[in-house]
Amino acid sequence: MTEPASLPWLTVARGEAPLIVSLPHTGTEIPAPYDRGLVSPWLARKDADWWIERLYDFAAGLGATVIRTAISRTVIDVNRDPSGASLYPGQATTELCPTTTFDGEPLYVAGAEPDAASIAERRQRFFDPYHAALRAEAGRLRERHGHVVVYDCHSIRSVIPRLFEGTLPHFNIGTNGGVSCAAPLSGAVEKLCAESGLTHVVNGRFKGGYITRSLGRPDAGIHAIQMELACRGYMKEPLGPVAADTWPTPYDDAVAAPMRETLIRILEACLAFAKRPVERNRP
Repeated sequence: MTEPASLPWLTVARGEAPLIVSLPHTGTEIPAPYDRGLVSPWLARKDADWWIERLYDFAAGLGATVIRTAISRTVIDVNRDPSGASLYPGQATTELCPTTTFDGEPLYVAGAEPDAASIAERRQRFFDPYHAALRAEAGRLRERHGHVVVYDCHSIRSVIPRLFEGTLPHFNIGTNGGVSCAAPLSGAVEKLCAESGLTHVVNGRFKGGYITRSLGRPDAGIHAIQMELACRGYMKEPLGPVAADTWPTPYDDAVAAPMRETLIRILEACLAFAKRPVERNRP
């Protein structure tokens, strides 16, 4: 059942199964005045998690609650620590209100970057409601079922030298080093990724962002896991640098089919985990 959203940019499609699917980076809207000073509209949207909402459009049919923001991560990134602390100390990353692309290109003309007051306003307007929705739905479903899985959906280009060496695995499972969910859940997801024939890694370059780390409390019945997908798993991705005339490429049903089939099995495994008391309570 879809509940009407109280905010036009925030969608909360309520389900009754013990599963929340979070879509924090699929948004491309940059409403005024947040577009002021940007170098270009394309650059501001370059690092969106392209087509992920389409790749996971089966989730509601499984009874999952789907939460999505339409706002671009360039306005504010709802998967960053609002304190400003880096999630990956010592490694290249982007900020709560990004000033560069993943490739290090400036998003703003010099001197037009968001100041402290603008960042605080963006946080209050966009960041806080998104996380309030996540917490409210997690609480609702945990109260009903005892346990709930928060599955945070992401994607990224396969080759970004500034962020990681070489070519990223297809499936990048993040559990904050095993802290944000019980081992049987991450083990079940990893097994399915391995069986897919595509490449995978657990807690590699991407260990889970602020959503996974802030919500994941296995001892309290909330298990959070992040899935970062390499874009080549569901679209014809040009490996290496991209430009406005080459990125993003369209969603490709044929390319996406094997990855999508595995993702269906993964969400089914998340549901099965949440419903099995013995397994979900194991460390």
